[in-house]
Amino acid sequence: MPLIFCAFEGSPLILWLYERAQVIHPRDPKWSELYPLLPVTPGARQIFDMQVDIVQESCGNAVPLFNSNEQRDILKKWAERRGEQGLQDYWEDRNQESIYGKPTDILASPNGVKASA
Repeated sequence: MPLIFCAFEGSPLILWLYERAQVIHPRDPKWSELYPLLPVTPGARQIFDMQVDIVQESCGNAVPLFNSNEQRDILKKWAERRGEQGLQDYWEDRNQESIYGKPTDILASPNGVKASA
């Protein structure tokens, strides 16, 4: 599936990135290499390491204009309140498959066995 970016202000544009991605979870060895390169995010559960194969653009003339006032901090506060174990419990209960019905492997170890919390 492509990643799609839309310009919601300025000139209209839609950018399509056709990619191959690897999902990296906190239990994976590559996590300790990549996570320090990103802003600290409470409840971070995966990094997508992507290789982009094709980039295409389209006009975006039908994309509406939006104004962004500020970022919400609701998710950050929610994750901080839950704590590490609470997040693990939530992921086990609610995040075992994607909205497309595919397994997320969020709590599985690399050999397919559920990781201990």
